[in-house]
Parts: sequence; C-alpha cells; structure tokens
Amino acid sequence: MAEKQTILGRMAQLAKANINALLDRAEDPQKMLDQMVRDYTNSIAEAQDAVAVTVGNLRLAQADYADDVKTAAEWGQKALSASQMADKMRSSGKEEDALKFDNLAKVAISKQLQFEKEAKDAEPLIHSQEEVVAKLKSGLEQMRGKLEELKSKRDQLVARQKTAAAQMQVQDAISSINVLDPTSELGRYEEQIRRQEALAAGKAEIAASSLDEQFAALEDHTQDVEIEARLAALKAGNPPAQLEGRDFTSY
Repeated sequence: MAEKQTILGRMAQLAKANINALLDRAEDPQKMLDQMVRDYTNSIAEAQDAVAVTVGNLRLAQADYADDVKTAAEWGQKALSASQMADKMRSSGKEEDALKFDNLAKVAISKQLQFEKEAKDAEPLIHSQEEVVAKLKSGLEQMRGKLEELKSKRDQLVARQKTAAAQMQVQDAISSINVLDPTSELGRYEEQIRRQEALAAGKAEIAASSLDEQFAALEDHTQDVEIEARLAALKAGNPPAQLEGRDFTSY
C-alpha cells in the first residue's frame, strides 16, 4: 500500500505541475520542456506499470471473492441436501442414518461459513483496491493530458523561437541597409554626373563666347581693310563715291 501511495503522490504532483510557472523560472525553456517531456513520458510508463500491477491484483482479489461466494453457496446447497436427507431418514425411522446426514450438513455449513467469512473479509480490501485503481487511472489520464499540453507548448515555443530568429535576421538586414544605404551611393554618383554635366555646359558656353569674339574680331578687321583702301584712294586722287541721299517723301 505504501508503494501505491507513493505512486499516487508522484502522479498527483506531476499532474498538478504549473507549466507556465516552471517556464518563467527556466533559463532555457525549450530544453526544460524537452526534459519535462522525457520525465513525464518515463513517469507515465512507470505509472502504467503500477496501474497494471494494481489492476491485476484487484482482478485476482475479485476473482477470489467471487470464487469464495460461489463455493460458500455450493456448501450451503450441500448442507441443505444433507439436512433434507437426514429428515427423510428420520421420518423412515432410520435415526442413525439421519444423524449421519445431520453431521454432514453441519460440516457443509462449517465450510459455508468459512468461505462466507473469507469473502466478507475480502470486501474492504477489494473496495480499497478499487478506489486506488480509480485514482491511479484518473492520475494517469491527467498525466497524459499534461504530457500533451507539454508537447503542445514545446512545439509552440519552438515555432515562436524560429519566428523570432527570422524576425531578428530581417531586422538585422534592415538595420544594415539603413547603415549602408545604397541610395546614398547613388546620390553621390548622381552628384558626380551633375558636376560633369555642369563642367561640360561651362566649357560649351566658354567655347561659344570665344567663337562670337572671333567673328566680332573678323568684322573689325574687315572695317580696317576698308579704311585702308579708302585712304589709298584719297592719296591717289580718287575720292570714293559719296552715298547719295534718297527722298522718301514720295512714298
């Protein structure tokens, strides 16, 4: 009985364990859950063996009880038969034979009382064993339910851990992008191109100004040639023809 009480105590302790509270105190919840799953699985296996042994003993006790009840009933029937035969012998005047059958009836009644007592004495033990078996089965079912809860929490935790790890990787990637923003490199490259474009435009503008000056200088040089020609004509006594004014009043 002490062993059974110990098993019941362990099963009750395991079944009532507050998983969330245990996880809050754990440094590595996943490892703790894995260990708890192994412990619960082993405990359930031990509990199943204990329940099987207890149930087996109960069934033996119940079978013995039923056999005692049956045997007591059989001896009671034998006592009745012997008593009836004694009465028959006595009614026939055979007192000696009647006494013989009465003695047989007494022996049968003694056997009947013996097996009735054994059956009666076994009743409290059987009742106690039935209660123990019921508690063991209930505890076993609670442990199985707790084991499923453990497995579910472990699977959820593993999934959450993987999700958190993936989120961390994404956040690290985003952080690295923010630190080394490729668009900033594009911006610097664009600025270089703008400077080159501005330099090219400046050179083109300078080139255009220079060309205008060259044409202007050419025009000035042409006028000098005309001046020299007219001076030469004057010296040769050939003044250039004068530009005659036109009368626009008729228009």
